Amino acid sequence: MRTRSQRAGVRRRFRYWFDTMMSRGMGTLIGWMTAACFALVVPVSVLLVWTDEKAPPGLGDRLADIWQHVGAAFRLGGDLGPPLYVLFSVLLALMALLFTSTLIGLITNGVDRRLAELRKGRSIVLEDNHTVVFGWSEQVFPIVAELVLANANRRRAVVVILAPKDKVEMEDEIRAKVARRGSTKVVCRTGSPTDPADIAIVSPATARSLLILAPGGPDGDSGVVKTLLALAQVQRAAGESRHIVAALEDGQNHAAARLAAGPDACVLDMDSITAQLIVQTSLQPGLSFVYHQLLSYAGDEFYLTAEPRLVGRTFEEALMAYATSSVVGLLREDGRVDLNPPWRSLIGDRDRIIAISRDDDTVIVSEPPHHIDTGAIIPPRPISRTPVRLLVLGWNRRAATVIERLDGHVVEGSTVDVVTRQPEATGRAGRTADGPTRLRVTAVEGDPAQPGTLCRLDLARYHRIVLLRHDTVNAQQADNRTLVTLLHLRELGRAAGSEPAVVTEMADDRNRELAPTSPSHDFIISSRLISRLMTQISESPHLARLFDELFGAEGSEIHLRPAEGYVALGRDLDFYTVVEAARRQGHIAIGYRLHGETTVAPAFGVRLNPDKRRSRRFAPGDSIIVLAGERPPGSDALALPGSRAGGDEAGRTPTRRGGPGGPGGPCHHA
Repeated sequence: MRTRSQRAGVRRRFRYWFDTMMSRGMGTLIGWMTAACFALVVPVSVLLVWTDEKAPPGLGDRLADIWQHVGAAFRLGGDLGPPLYVLFSVLLALMALLFTSTLIGLITNGVDRRLAELRKGRSIVLEDNHTVVFGWSEQVFPIVAELVLANANRRRAVVVILAPKDKVEMEDEIRAKVARRGSTKVVCRTGSPTDPADIAIVSPATARSLLILAPGGPDGDSGVVKTLLALAQVQRAAGESRHIVAALEDGQNHAAARLAAGPDACVLDMDSITAQLIVQTSLQPGLSFVYHQLLSYAGDEFYLTAEPRLVGRTFEEALMAYATSSVVGLLREDGRVDLNPPWRSLIGDRDRIIAISRDDDTVIVSEPPHHIDTGAIIPPRPISRTPVRLLVLGWNRRAATVIERLDGHVVEGSTVDVVTRQPEATGRAGRTADGPTRLRVTAVEGDPAQPGTLCRLDLARYHRIVLLRHDTVNAQQADNRTLVTLLHLRELGRAAGSEPAVVTEMADDRNRELAPTSPSHDFIISSRLISRLMTQISESPHLARLFDELFGAEGSEIHLRPAEGYVALGRDLDFYTVVEAARRQGHIAIGYRLHGETTVAPAFGVRLNPDKRRSRRFAPGDSIIVLAGERPPGSDALALPGSRAGGDEAGRTPTRRGGPGGPGGPCHHA
C-alpha cells in the first residue's frame, strides 16, 4: 500500500524538499544559491561561445572565452594571463564584491531599521493647527469622516491620532472605512493617551483642538479622566492650552471628568444626551432624521458669523435677512448663547449670528425684496395635549433618566410600561416609578426578544414603543438582540394591520442599515451622534453652549409641528411666509418634512434650511421643523402676534435654562 508521501505529487515533494533545505540556515542557503548560479551561468556561457561565429577555433581559446563570460556574470573580472595573475584578480574581485555587498547590506539594514521605527509610530509630529484624536474606538471613523467634510474648503488639513494600537493597522483601517479623505492628511502614532511623554509626540501645544474618545469597556471612562489629567500636565509644562472635547459613556463619571478637565475642556455626557434625544424622538416621530442632518457636515449645520450690516437691528429683522440661511439665535459678547431670543432684541456690534447654513462661507445677507402671503398664515390656535402611553422594551443605565425627563414633557395621566428580562432591572424600574409626578410607571419581567412576550402585550394601545439596547453585553450582541426584537415587532404589526411606531437605540450604525425600517421608525445611534457633536464642537467651541440648550432637560428644542398649524395647505407659498407664520407663534422655522417622502432615503422627507425664495405646496401630514421653547405641560394658551400667554414681552415662550448632567449641561466649561 502506498503511503501518503508516496501519493503526493512530484511538485509537492519538491517543495517539501526545498523548504527543508532552506530551513537549515544561512550557510546552506548560500551554498545552494552558488551551485544554482553556476549550474545556470556555465552552460549558458558555453552555448554563447559555441554559437558565436567569431569565436576562436581552438579549445583553449574557447575555454578562455567561457571563463570571461563566467567572470563577467559573477563580476570576477575574467582576466587572462598566468595562473597566479588570474588567481589574484579573482581574489581582488571577490574582496570588492564582499565590500560592496557588505555596504549594501549595511544600508539595507539601516533603512529597514528606520522603516521599523516609523512603523512603530513613535516619531514626533511637526504640524500646526492640526486636530488630535486620543484613543481608538468605532467612533474614530465617523469623526475622521466628519473632519474631512469640515475641512473640505481648506487647502491642507491634518488629523493626528494617538492610540495604543499598531500604526500600520490604524492606517489600514482608516483607508478601508474612510475612503474619501480629500485634502485632509491623517497621521497615526502609537502610544498611550494617558502618558504625558507619548502625548508630547503629537504636538498638542500647536494643535487647534484635542478630542478624547471613550475606549469602551467597564474602565473606559477612567481612561478618559486619566487622559484629561495627563493633558493638563502637558499643557502646564508647555504654558499653552488648547480646546479639549471629551466624551464619557457613563454619566456617573461626569463630575470627576469635570474636575480633571480644566477651563478649556468640554466634557460630553453621552448618557444624558442620548436619553434626551430618546425622549424628544419618542414624542415627535421623525426627529432623529432632523438631527442626523443637522449634526453632519454633509448637510446644513450651525455656524457663527459676525455681520456688521445687522448691528443695531432687531433679531426679527435678522430672521428675514438671509435667503439661504436660517437664523436661530445670537452669540452675545459675553459668550452667552441666546437661542430664539425675543424678537425685539438688538444685535450688538460684537454679537455674532447663529445660523444654519450649507457652509461657513454661505451665511450671506441677501435682503431681497420678498412678499409675505399673509392670507396663507393660520392664526395661532390653542394646543390641547392629551396623555400618552409608551412602552419601553429593555433596560439600561439611561432608562431611569429617560423616564424622569419624559415626566417633564407629558401631561397628567400619561403612562410608561417597562418590560425587561433582568429581575434586578425590574426592581430598578419599579423604584424609578416613585419619582415621576405626571407619569405612571409599571414594570414587568419578560424577554422583549421573545415573540411570546410581545404577543402578550397589546401593542396597538401604545402611541410609541422605545426599544433600549442592553449595556451589560458588547455592542454587537446588544444590537443583535435589538434586530431580532425589531423583526418580531414588524411581524406582529403586519398581522395586526398597522406597524407600531418605534424608537430604537443602537450602538453601531452599520447594524441600523440591516434593520427593518418604516416611516414610523426612528433610530438613535449614540456613537454616531456623539462623534458628530464632538467634531462640530472641536471646529467651533462656542457651539458647546448651543448644544447644552438643545440637548438639555430644559430650554429651546427642535420640534416637528403639523404644517396646517402655521400655513394653509394646498397653496403655493415661499418659505419666507412659513418663517413669518412661525414667528407669530414664538417659533423659528428651520425646515420641513414631507409626509410623502418619509420612506425615501437618505433624507426621509426632511428639508433643512430651504431656500426661502422657492415656493412649494404643503399637504396633509407634512410638518414644519421649528425651534421653540417648551410650553408648560397642559398649557392651552392662545398665541397672538405680539403677545403670548406665559411668554415674554416679544411674544415668545420663555425658555428654561440648564442642561443634562447638571448646571453645566452636556458640556462643562469652567
